[in-house]
Amino acid sequence: MDLPNISEILKMYWPVPLLALIITFAGDTWINYLYPKALQRDSLSFPKQIPQRAKWRKSLLFVFLLLCFGKAWSFSSLPALLYLLVAISLLFLMTITDFEQQVILNEMVFFFALFGLCYTLHLQLSLQNHLLATLGGGLLFLFLAFISKGAIGGGDIKLVAALGLWLGIKALITVIIYGAIAGGIAAFLMLLLKRIERKQFLAYGPYFTLCAVLVLLGLINT
Repeated sequence: MDLPNISEILKMYWPVPLLALIITFAGDTWINYLYPKALQRDSLSFPKQIPQRAKWRKSLLFVFLLLCFGKAWSFSSLPALLYLLVAISLLFLMTITDFEQQVILNEMVFFFALFGLCYTLHLQLSLQNHLLATLGGGLLFLFLAFISKGAIGGGDIKLVAALGLWLGIKALITVIIYGAIAGGIAAFLMLLLKRIERKQFLAYGPYFTLCAVLVLLGLINT
């Protein structure tokens, strides 16, 4: 059995760490630019703890981007690869802001939805299917937000609607199911460890964003 040629691997994958590094610093700068705007809208849950909660932001973002970009690089080709890199980047940035401040910033959702629409049109996917996923996902989470009395926020509604543009109906359902299960397990463990109170709201957005990344990379079958 022939061993992989290290030089060939480096030649093939050298853009991956560079792109991960660029997106890490650009994303960190963008978050720091958007937080004061969100603060003016009173959207941040922990405004006095921004530096503490952002302590490991760049390190974690770089590692996750490096791993996911490498996976995308290995099986995607242009132009799908470019869209996939954009989707992964925005999903991780939204994950970070939701973990840090329990907020999914409108600006990020807007660009995520815009690129999702471009992705569907450019790759000639079923526009009807993806628009129905957007409408259905948005309405479902709007209903869940109403009956849960705020446990699901407006950011989650907009996130799921935007995910519909990228995923279509079948894949979006998969993300919602896996995300809900992952969020439920996380909530149970945090209650068990007394990290949150019984009536305290949990940020569910990160579990949907991370599951969406896994679906886009083909690591979760739809």
